[in-house]
Amino acid sequence: MSRKRILKTAELLALALWGISAFGQGIDANVVKSRTGMSSSRSQRAGEIEVPNRPASSLFQGEQGKQRSEIHYDQTTGVVTIKMVVQDPNGYFIPNIRRDNFAVYENNVRQQNATVEIDHAPVTLAVLLEYGGRRQALNKALGYEVPRAAHQLLDEIGRQDKIALWRYAGKVEQVADFSKGHEMLDGLFSTSQAPEFSETNLYDALISTLQQMKVEAGRKALVLISSGVDTFSKAKYEDVLKAVRECQTPVYVINIGPILRSAEELSPQPYARVDWSRAEAELQKIAQASGGRLYSPGSTLNLSGVYDDMMENLRLRYIITYKSTADGGNLDAARTVRVELVNPNTGRPLGIVDANRKPVSSRLFVQESYVPRGASIVERPELEEK
Repeated sequence: MSRKRILKTAELLALALWGISAFGQGIDANVVKSRTGMSSSRSQRAGEIEVPNRPASSLFQGEQGKQRSEIHYDQTTGVVTIKMVVQDPNGYFIPNIRRDNFAVYENNVRQQNATVEIDHAPVTLAVLLEYGGRRQALNKALGYEVPRAAHQLLDEIGRQDKIALWRYAGKVEQVADFSKGHEMLDGLFSTSQAPEFSETNLYDALISTLQQMKVEAGRKALVLISSGVDTFSKAKYEDVLKAVRECQTPVYVINIGPILRSAEELSPQPYARVDWSRAEAELQKIAQASGGRLYSPGSTLNLSGVYDDMMENLRLRYIITYKSTADGGNLDAARTVRVELVNPNTGRPLGIVDANRKPVSSRLFVQESYVPRGASIVERPELEEK
């Protein structure tokens, strides 16, 4: 090796060793980069956040309903609390957003004292199961598929969560209330007896169960495991849509219609076919109107991904708190609220990327106004695209 090449190699080695020592002693890394001629993509990305890779498509079907947010106002302290959802276009929660990434405006005035946390709230679930019908082949499939689908939900339930169970055929009946332990529910969900011949009054059952959920506080939802078929309800479909909009309880639907349809097609009985397309379309509108989601799995063998998605959507919220700069003003006048995601280094919109450096767009679901005299106000949310 030539003397010139040896000296060059020794110089590079010395610089590398000095750089390692400098990092270990806390010396400014930018000095090292300038001396070695290296650039850092990390410094160029300063202010971005990185999120884990997620599936390229949604697990739920159709358009998602608007996610509800909450605004609470403490009249004593003037502190405002906002509970809101931040999701990507496929409905997945976006983690890792820091306090200085949120810009909060009240009446168009930037609130400088905001703090941010992530809330993992306990939930109250009403589980409504289809358990009857006019067709023997479908009833046999119901007796097998519905308990298997419901039983897997228990794996997602924590000890602080509450769950009650209803089932419906010609009428709706409560099988277990919120005071029952998970061990008892485990036994109920494991039942695989085929339902008896009956009507299937989904609309009546939904309205009845939603009315009972009105009195429940906190984060709550109705989980419906159903084919969407209704044969003889007193209520109309339009009555159901009105009820889900008024009851402030999102409906998460496990649509077992595609599974039952396969069972029906294998049956030699010459009865009239079910309008499965209409049933699925109605379930989708019910979920969307309530702020829930519709899932149409091809099998109930493994629903862990579906229930993970459902519970993440229900549980997780960003909590923003700040002392309102309008403190002491008119408590009966509505105040507007706006939240933006920003890069604190530039003031521009926040850049979000996944682990493969692919840009991820965000959607903020935040209530657009509140009236201070109402300590807790839940209004229809608005969607902001970012």
